[in-house]
Amino acid sequence: MINILLAGVGGQGTVLAAKVLAQAALEKGWQVRTAETIGMAQRGGNVVSHVRMGSDGEEVLAPLVAEGTADVIVAFEPAEAARVLPYLAPTGVLVTATTPLQPVTAALAKHAYRAEEIVGNIAASLEGSQATFVPVDDAALCSELGSRKALNTLMLASALSLGRVPLSLDDLRSAIRACVKPRFVDLNLQAIEVAAGRA
Repeated sequence: MINILLAGVGGQGTVLAAKVLAQAALEKGWQVRTAETIGMAQRGGNVVSHVRMGSDGEEVLAPLVAEGTADVIVAFEPAEAARVLPYLAPTGVLVTATTPLQPVTAALAKHAYRAEEIVGNIAASLEGSQATFVPVDDAALCSELGSRKALNTLMLASALSLGRVPLSLDDLRSAIRACVKPRFVDLNLQAIEVAAGRA
């Protein structure tokens, strides 16, 4: 059984990323279940997608990942990575983008939201544990790609490149072709190549 948690904010493609992972699992013949918890705002609210895969032929009875059991967490925004940190399994992998999306509350606060502090705090909290923390310079990847529209695919490819989930980048490519709107397929396939080149 593989438990994956995807975390981001509205508009980053968190739900689509879950569908892509589920499609990749289905194409391998695995049983898979997904679920989403979505914040109040359509764009800007937090979004968490749960993906549970029976990679060894297990029956997947429930869609939600329990706290402390996520084998892999992929966060598209650093504050969202911090928010879902309690879900990480003791030997799990947390992969997060390092570029912040300023929440509305940041405009009202005296101090700016600084992503580097959050990333540093996450690293410090996992120091000495058996968990793996992988911050991804998503700004550099998106710059190389020429777009932020495929951030979710960049992050999925970065996570899969670590080899902790038995899905290949070819599996990801096939699922992209099945799930993504035709006009965005090429961009997402390019995103996989960019992420693979940085892995």
